[in-house]
Amino acid sequence: MRISSRRLGVYAVALAFAIVVNFILPRLMPGSPVDAMVAQLGPRATPAAVEAIKARFGEIDQPIMMQFLDYLKGLATFDLGVSVKYYPQTVVQVLSRATLWTVFLVVTAIIFSLCVGVVLGAISAWRRGGRFDTIVSPFAVILFSIPPVIVALTSLFVFAVSLRWFPVGYAYDPNLDPGFNFTFFGSVFMHAILPVLTLSPFLVGEFQTTMRSSMIVVLGEDYVTMGRAKGLSNLAVMFGYGARNALLPVLTNLALILGAVFGGSIVTEIVFNYPGLGLTLFTASVARDYPVIQGQLLLMTMATLGANFLVDIIYGLVDPRLREAGR
Repeated sequence: MRISSRRLGVYAVALAFAIVVNFILPRLMPGSPVDAMVAQLGPRATPAAVEAIKARFGEIDQPIMMQFLDYLKGLATFDLGVSVKYYPQTVVQVLSRATLWTVFLVVTAIIFSLCVGVVLGAISAWRRGGRFDTIVSPFAVILFSIPPVIVALTSLFVFAVSLRWFPVGYAYDPNLDPGFNFTFFGSVFMHAILPVLTLSPFLVGEFQTTMRSSMIVVLGEDYVTMGRAKGLSNLAVMFGYGARNALLPVLTNLALILGAVFGGSIVTEIVFNYPGLGLTLFTASVARDYPVIQGQLLLMTMATLGANFLVDIIYGLVDPRLREAGR
């Protein structure tokens, strides 16, 4: 499917706006990276040490327009600078390590929630007004109304601290050396269960509600009636004719709530001390690490725009009417 030039223009304007806001937002925070590093030194903050820090991160004291030009030059050359908190590591190194864990967490939660939410929504629509629908649908509304921070803190206290069924934090056992073996992957799986289940209730509730509404409309279409007239089983009609065509609004909704998913992952990673982008953003904010903050916010913005762009393409491939409209 071809994306219209107007649609591409909207993405370009959104990206440009995000770049400007991404540059300005960290600089609205009080203090500077130099002040944070000097404060960390404490009594060791000799005049020579302070001058060395200013010499290394002197661009912070430059005029704002010079900083912005350096920022744009860095983006053009994929040079996001050096991290203040994790010096001498570069921003790319810091974010590359954290991105892997966040992608693993978010993608796992989305796939799990999409499967559960779509199935529950389809069955609720098929049996609307029945006992299953009257129980599941109100419960789904409750699920996406609960903030992730409450789910994270509750699950951490109940299942990790009190019952000790799961680890209290980290992405894997710190005593293990990362490697391609069952011991390491098993540890990663156990440490990811609570963070994934923390992100899932909101998504399950959202997908169930959207799928149910879309499915109810689809069940009134002629091709569903024809499927029933052919004598096909309820499962075949429900999922082959109904759920398959009701998925389009669910995909659209996924793109719209992706920003909320990233927001929930930030809280989840902080609560569980999970080494993803959320925890990295938190520690960078405390350290006034402008390069990391800028790089991460831009990365999350581009991920959200990219997901919307991908959904536009998938939507057009699934629905031939949009494919024709894009020509």
